[in-house]
Amino acid sequence: DEARVQAQLTIFNADPKNAGAAVQLGNLYFDAERWDDAITWYRKAIALNPKDPDASTDLGVSLYYTNKTDEALAQFETSLKIDPKHTKTLLNKGIVLAFGKQDIAAASEAWKQVVALAPEVWSPLAPPRWPPLS
Repeated sequence: DEARVQAQLTIFNADPKNAGAAVQLGNLYFDAERWDDAITWYRKAIALNPKDPDASTDLGVSLYYTNKTDEALAQFETSLKIDPKHTKTLLNKGIVLAFGKQDIAAASEAWKQVVALAPEVWSPLAPPRWPPLS
């Protein structure tokens, strides 16, 4: 949505140290599958707030979608240095290992960590979070 991009650009241009606006721009471009633009804005956000594991992980996913599998995995490792229990990072690391590297064993290890950290969400035995469709 170009209007939302313009609104966030206005905010960022008025305050170039606003990491939140940079993240929002990254998110808007991510949702539009404009990966190179998302990468640019996530990098700006991380430069302003290097301790944001969500922006770091979203950068990794964007890198993966531009066929930069090794860079994506390196970015996930950066995210995990910020927060070793960041389930979103571990989940995406598993996806990239499985589909980008065809390393099912390593992917499985990442996913096992996700289940161990948040069994109420990720376990196949967890109760449904919404009523099933009938």
